[in-house]
Amino acid sequence: MIKIRFISADGSHDIMVEAAAGDRLLDIAQANGLPLEGTCEGAMACSTCHVHLIGGDTERLPAPSEEEEDMLDFAAGANRQSRLACQIKLTADMHSLDVKIPRAVMDNSR
Repeated sequence: MIKIRFISADGSHDIMVEAAAGDRLLDIAQANGLPLEGTCEGAMACSTCHVHLIGGDTERLPAPSEEEEDMLDFAAGANRQSRLACQIKLTADMHSLDVKIPRAVMDNSR
């Protein structure tokens, strides 16, 4: 099992959950009540599942695709740690992942 720590936008609290290799980060977040909408359901047509990967085994994840990087250009508060949670599948060689929820979400699919 992989330990995922979701950190609130203001850093005041976090939620620890466990997930399995192959699980999608957006599904894990939504199943635990986190405010990630995922409007486009993983089609990379919005940025409502934008997160910041700030620690853990982030280097074990595949790099974002060019399509993902293009969509992140529209994400509010995007930085070098930004990813779309709908595009992140946990890998078997991961032990942990620290995920910060951004302060704002922009939906550019409309």
